[in-house]
Amino acid sequence: MIMMRMRIRAAALMAAILLVTGCAAHETAEQPAPGSGANAPGQTGGHSVTTPTEPVKPAEPAKPEQPATEPSSPPTEEKPPAQEAPPKSAIQKQLDRMTLNEKLGTMIIAGIDGTKADARAQRMIAQQHVGGVIFYKDNVTTPSGVAAYVNQLKSWNSGNVSPLLVTVDEEGGRVERLPGLVSFPSGKAVGDTGDAAYAGRIGHLLGKASKAMGFNVDFAPVLDINSNPKNPVIGDRSFGATADRVTKMGIAVMEGLRAEKVVPVVKHFPGHGDTSVDSHLELPIVYKTLSQLKAFEWRPFQRAIGDDADVVMIAHILFPKLDSKWPASLSKRVITDELRGTLGFKGVVITDDLTMGAIANHYGMGVAAVQAVKAGSDIVLVAHEYTNVDAVIAALKKSIGKGEITEKRINESVLRILALKERYKLSDAKVKAVPELKAINDAIRSEKAAHGAK
Repeated sequence: MIMMRMRIRAAALMAAILLVTGCAAHETAEQPAPGSGANAPGQTGGHSVTTPTEPVKPAEPAKPEQPATEPSSPPTEEKPPAQEAPPKSAIQKQLDRMTLNEKLGTMIIAGIDGTKADARAQRMIAQQHVGGVIFYKDNVTTPSGVAAYVNQLKSWNSGNVSPLLVTVDEEGGRVERLPGLVSFPSGKAVGDTGDAAYAGRIGHLLGKASKAMGFNVDFAPVLDINSNPKNPVIGDRSFGATADRVTKMGIAVMEGLRAEKVVPVVKHFPGHGDTSVDSHLELPIVYKTLSQLKAFEWRPFQRAIGDDADVVMIAHILFPKLDSKWPASLSKRVITDELRGTLGFKGVVITDDLTMGAIANHYGMGVAAVQAVKAGSDIVLVAHEYTNVDAVIAALKKSIGKGEITEKRINESVLRILALKERYKLSDAKVKAVPELKAINDAIRSEKAAHGAK
């Protein structure tokens, strides 16, 4: 009996030992992994029981305390210096110095009266800051008289930001203004030769003659195609009746003028060749579609633009299939959408003379000028009467005041005009009091004789 009790006690003792050993092993296996459990950062409660898949790394020895002078947070990355704004161009600096009155004046080329400069012309240039003038036949008498007139106007411009544009219509044939010269051949006479080199030399001579008397802009060449025999205004001013002929000869004249540092103005976009009405008297209407214009009338202009034409003059013609309300010179569709958009022209746009019947008989000067600028024109040509210049400036200011035209829009045009003047290195330097024309006249005679022109 005693032996039985001893065996029971030994078994119980062995079971107790096994139970204690098992509990210790169980506790070791379920110990929370480092960084987990109720005290781990980011835990909101409870603890997780995990079975480690990797052996627990021994704790790293504590790092020595950093000196108090060192920052406790890691250093931030050094940022690159802020990029400086690009330096302003010379023409942007010019623009920044200009008042609104000066900017608006820059966008006007105006006519003058008489054969001598007077107080009204002085006011227009010195006070209204008109950016250019145009000479007609009744403003010229002798070469020395023209030079004196030009020099006086340039001297009054000395207080303005940029040089004066001194312009003239000198095409040759029946459109000639400059005195003291042998007559230049007409566009048709030049075109009939089919000789582009000859056309180029005529362009050079037009440039030389203009420069000799102080002009820096010539409203030539004519790129209209003489496709309508009843056209009363183009006719023999055109180089021919085909797009190829006009393109070939017109571009040659343009390049000749440009080589003499005289600004050529190609005209009259979108094309004046198929009209039967003189826009000096009334508004012509042409019912051609956009595709028809692109295929024919636009071809010389497209080539000129591809050859970096500087200035394009816009015609006073209504094209109802493009714009049923406004003539081309006042049409956003023609100037901004087609000339600038479709053809990619980036130079200066100028209207034909706003005092012509096509405009004056249907719109006031102020209305026409404001609409031309809204449409995208950079320069408005106001070729007659000083009071018309007053009306144009007043209308533009009023439109800006009402928010119809923004000063940003004005700045775009002024920058293009300033860039043109800079490109040609124009200045208000005086020309010789007695222009030297003998060599020019001899060259004109020689060229005409060689090509049988009268």
